[in-house]
Amino acid sequence: MRVLAAVLVAAALPASAFASSRLLYLEAQGVAGYSDQEDSLIWHSESAEDVMQKSSVGFDFIQRLSGETGDFGLLAVQARLAYDPDAEDEIEPQLYNAYYKHKAGWADIWAGHSRPAFGLSSVLDSHALLLPTLAMHGFGFDRDWGLGASRDFAWGNLSASLTTGSGMPLRFEGNYLASLRAAKGILSQDNWELGFSVGAGETLHTMGYEVMHEEPQPFAMAGADFTYLWDNYEARFEAMGGTNRDEDAYALFARLGMNLLDEGRLKLEAQPEYSKIGEHEGFRFSAGPAWQLSDTLTLRAMGRYDEHDDELRAVLQVYYYSKVL
Repeated sequence: MRVLAAVLVAAALPASAFASSRLLYLEAQGVAGYSDQEDSLIWHSESAEDVMQKSSVGFDFIQRLSGETGDFGLLAVQARLAYDPDAEDEIEPQLYNAYYKHKAGWADIWAGHSRPAFGLSSVLDSHALLLPTLAMHGFGFDRDWGLGASRDFAWGNLSASLTTGSGMPLRFEGNYLASLRAAKGILSQDNWELGFSVGAGETLHTMGYEVMHEEPQPFAMAGADFTYLWDNYEARFEAMGGTNRDEDAYALFARLGMNLLDEGRLKLEAQPEYSKIGEHEGFRFSAGPAWQLSDTLTLRAMGRYDEHDDELRAVLQVYYYSKVL
């Protein structure tokens, strides 16, 4: 709440007060689908307890801070008000990004709610997408509260973080997660990147804002990820193994995409995935198109088969994202 209050104050002040630039976007989405397991309409892309994706409206705010020598910091907040009639709380406030990033010269340092330095999800922004990464299925956290640092080199990137290991909620029950990721290659220049990650700590089993188990559980995992871009094709792979929730855990993941039409406005993706945490294991296959109808409006669809839950589901999303400031 303090971070959000600071952002609202910053937004209300004139730009001259900061010698900076700011961006404000309006975000809105409508989500609906069908599950053959539930034999009914659903209003979420994952589970009703999870945060993504649900019908929602919100904002994405970025404040760049600068001085005589240039930019020295960035403040970012992304928040939504989500609606899901299947959830315990039909209307749920969601705070997604909420961090300050400082350019220290030797590294970029962040504090708040951001991406921990673990796995493919640390470099792949999925906040608007229907297809989930492994972090959405219990292997790490898409966002977490804490501190992190990242530095780019000529050969790639090195990043580290120390976070609460609680994901969306901010909880202190003796839980923590220390993570490190080293990447070879620069995707924007080389069209490929190979990353290696390790993470260890005592983490909470959370699903969205719901805490599934009150006691922190051991987490010690290592993983490798690889991204390759070629012409209008994209390929992403990830493998993980170790201990998760005090159980043996493994995961394999691939996402294959093809961009069509002018400027890649139509994307077709397929995603096979296998995961195991203790006795909970199974294969998932997801696929679907994303069609950018305009600069502000995108239509996405996803079909998924989940072997563990023996479920087929289909989800449709209409996503709106527009600059207002």
